[in-house]
Amino acid sequence: MEQAEAEQVLDDVAFYRTLIVNVIFIGKEQTDDWVLVDCGISHYSRRIIAAAEKRYGSRPPKAIVLTHGHFDHVGSAKKLADHWNVPIFIHPMEMDYVTNQRDYPVGDATVGGGFFALISPFFPTHQPDLSRYIHAIPNDGKLPSLPDWQVIHTPGHTPGHVALYRPHDGTLLAGDAFITVKQESSMAVFIQHQHVHGPPAYFTHNWEEAEKSVQKLAALNPVTAITGHGLPMGGEDLSHQLKELASNFRELAVPKHKRKLH
Repeated sequence: MEQAEAEQVLDDVAFYRTLIVNVIFIGKEQTDDWVLVDCGISHYSRRIIAAAEKRYGSRPPKAIVLTHGHFDHVGSAKKLADHWNVPIFIHPMEMDYVTNQRDYPVGDATVGGGFFALISPFFPTHQPDLSRYIHAIPNDGKLPSLPDWQVIHTPGHTPGHVALYRPHDGTLLAGDAFITVKQESSMAVFIQHQHVHGPPAYFTHNWEEAEKSVQKLAALNPVTAITGHGLPMGGEDLSHQLKELASNFRELAVPKHKRKLH
């Protein structure tokens, strides 16, 4: 088993990479007031728990928040919730996907760009049933367990995708609304070259909404961003590249054969 230890980004925000996707810990070390954002792929629950115990001891999180319900973000959610007996929050428009009511569309291999895109039709689209633990994020985007954070609806990658933003220091947890690695390419994922990219193309099915969501997040002018895939970014690199993506989204993010946006 790989060493299970979260990498600190801020004194109260850290992330742990579960093979291809990040889970995020909000809360200072050894606090009993912390929240887990996203749950990684299946079979990573033990490693996520180990990373959490190294950071917080035996203290369970107050809640789990899911940016969306794709397999690589909810794979270990049920086992983690079973272990900690805590609520899981997700946007109302994602609820059907994590309660066995609907399946996500099959991955689109025609977007090109690398190995992960090619094999995406084989990625799971039917998610674990989280009915026992799942709760809808309130319409005002406020969660009692995260009083300093705003939950922002950022549809496009999925209908109920959300990002989390903390206004007082400009920290953004973007989920897959945009990411900092070219996720379609296995080589890019392996070397983790930092650069702002659009959402994973093979699982993004509404490009008009995805464009609006990136523009919404760019307008916040975040200081630090942690995304679902890739390494954290900040400073001028983040600011410049995110604004460039927002301004030229169709050319930079949308596959050529899907650029018929209104």
